[in-house]
Amino acid sequence: MTISPSPAPPQPIRMGDAYDPDCPTRQVLDRIGDKWAVLVLLTLTDGPVRFNDLRRRIGAISQKMLSQTLKSLERDGLVSRAAFATVPVTVEYALTPLAGGLIGILDQIARWAEHHVGDIMASRRAHDGNAPLPA
Repeated sequence: MTISPSPAPPQPIRMGDAYDPDCPTRQVLDRIGDKWAVLVLLTLTDGPVRFNDLRRRIGAISQKMLSQTLKSLERDGLVSRAAFATVPVTVEYALTPLAGGLIGILDQIARWAEHHVGDIMASRRAHDGNAPLPA
């Protein structure tokens, strides 16, 4: 009779360690690091917005991508969806309280990007061999 070793117990999920590939924190970072998610969230900061208004304001986003992004943000509890019985049905999207703390951080990142875009573009040109780095 052969006795095989018992299988090792499953390892618990390590919460709060973004460097661990199995940590759910990575999924959250993926969501809030997605360019479309950031733009949707920032667009909703002034209040509820209808789907087509979102699409117009964001620009260059397909209807399919906007729909997928909104569904993901709703699933994660960052966006709420409200449908109103009109003809045709009116649907509005809004930030949830959970998204409140995130908006300030995303706004700071967007402002940083706007402030430093010239430096980054110059660095890209220099890296690509088209211009020297600024002094």
